[in-house]
Amino acid sequence: MMSKSITYSDAGVSIDAANRAVAWIKEMARTTFNARTLSEIGSFGGMFDGAFPNLQAPVLVASADGVGTKLKIASETNTHDTVGRDLVNHCVNDILVQGARPLFFLDYIAAGVLAPETIASVVAGMARGCRENGCVLLGGETAEMPGFYAIGEYDIAGFIVGVVDRARVIDGSRIIVGDAVLALPSVGLHTNGYSLARKLFFEVAGYKPDIHLNELGMTVSAALLAPHISYLDALEGLLDRGVLKGLAHITGGGLLENIPRVLPESMSVEIAHGSWPMLPIFVLMQRLGHVPEEEMYRTFNMGIGMIIICASSDVSNIKAYIAARGTSCYEVGRVVAGAREIKLI
Repeated sequence: MMSKSITYSDAGVSIDAANRAVAWIKEMARTTFNARTLSEIGSFGGMFDGAFPNLQAPVLVASADGVGTKLKIASETNTHDTVGRDLVNHCVNDILVQGARPLFFLDYIAAGVLAPETIASVVAGMARGCRENGCVLLGGETAEMPGFYAIGEYDIAGFIVGVVDRARVIDGSRIIVGDAVLALPSVGLHTNGYSLARKLFFEVAGYKPDIHLNELGMTVSAALLAPHISYLDALEGLLDRGVLKGLAHITGGGLLENIPRVLPESMSVEIAHGSWPMLPIFVLMQRLGHVPEEEMYRTFNMGIGMIIICASSDVSNIKAYIAARGTSCYEVGRVVAGAREIKLI
């Protein structure tokens, strides 16, 4: 018969480490709180004031996502303060396409062994992303699951809730043939296609993360950790004007699979090659693996992070507004009759 007393730490879970992480998380979360925040981190549920007196018919918009195997790059380079911000920005963009402004964000972090400093660094990135987007980090969960994740690895997921007045929901229903298609540039892979990117750089080419490539103007790891940016600031002042007929966040599935999600059934979109700057990382990856063009466009954003569909008569004003906010905007195509297909011409 076993005589030694067995504790949770003997099973690989450190309650003390978790408590240290939560203490740091509380400090960072408070930097995102606003007057609508009605609870502290540590409550069983986060409370947020749900009164919207300035909206006629408020509609809540919610989304959840992760950052995929971009986390592998973070773990291998011991760079943990960027992926949390990536996660927030990704989620903000997902509800932005329906015209919603973010209210609050929840996170989930799971690891085999909970390293408080790593968790604190991840959450610091989340808190930064929330502050930049005017969003409250309202709560979350940290889970230590020994034997489930490899040592040094972790996973994160984000959950966001935003609000939009029903009359201002952007749903693509007003899109017609002849409308213009505009593109806001990405700064890299954002949070998609990393399984293929890692294979191309580390297996096919045999590069190490810290190697500097002149073609990229930086190290491989720096290029792969380039941020997933938020488009809220660039589009904020356009959301209530009715000029944005459709928005598409270009994530997994690329241009080919994300744009059709906002098109009426009888419409397609033609995208013109060369109508926006192609980032060097996509050119390099395609060359490294002789990747077919269609596969590139289905896997990566190819330098476009957000698509705008608008009336041709509104193009100049929209581009001028976005340029004044410090963001580039390119006219890349048009809406044509069809069956929700994307044609590269």
